[in-house]
Amino acid sequence: MNAVFKSLNDPTRREILQLLKEQDLSAGEIADRFDISKPSISHHLDILKRAGLVSGRRQGQFILYSINTTIVEDLLQWVLDLKK
Repeated sequence: MNAVFKSLNDPTRREILQLLKEQDLSAGEIADRFDISKPSISHHLDILKRAGLVSGRRQGQFILYSINTTIVEDLLQWVLDLKK
């Protein structure tokens, strides 16, 4: 769970998750939405993947990234359980 919180600590990674909430995107499509380098986007995606927040699947020559709703649901449930 600690890796999840560390990955969510960065505003760029939170914005990437917002984009992926709407639709699956390639790294290039994600990078087009930001004013930072493509290697930086790849680094952010790697951190999100290691935390289990996103997954990638090959489609032709591209990897499409999608939000891992299972981890997000588990995180939300954990937060809700804190209130009990």
